[in-house]
Amino acid sequence: MKPTAIKITYWVTTGIFSFMMAYSAYGYLTNPMFDQAFTHLGFPAYFRIELAILKIVGALVLILPVASRLKDLAYGGFALTLVSAVIAHLNLGDAPNHTYMPIPFLVILVVSYLTYRKKIG
Repeated sequence: MKPTAIKITYWVTTGIFSFMMAYSAYGYLTNPMFDQAFTHLGFPAYFRIELAILKIVGALVLILPVASRLKDLAYGGFALTLVSAVIAHLNLGDAPNHTYMPIPFLVILVVSYLTYRKKIG
């Protein structure tokens, strides 16, 4: 892949992913439906707030020029969050549209990470 294509792929996937994480964090903080969803999954109410804050911080880390180690930590945290969401929904036998919704975002995250690593050499 050419360096320009790598940069474009990186910024497109990172932008989409960061926007979606920030948007979901906004929903966690403002939409009562998410409070019910977290209760349904068996999580305490404060976890929704913590996760929203960490999603905002993580999205900023991915798009701002920060140390590579910090970006790696954000990528790992997001991967853990998305995989955990699938497991939590599978555990409860939720509908496939809820259970598998995080998987496309995980794919976008992986593409962002791989192109990030290529971009920095």
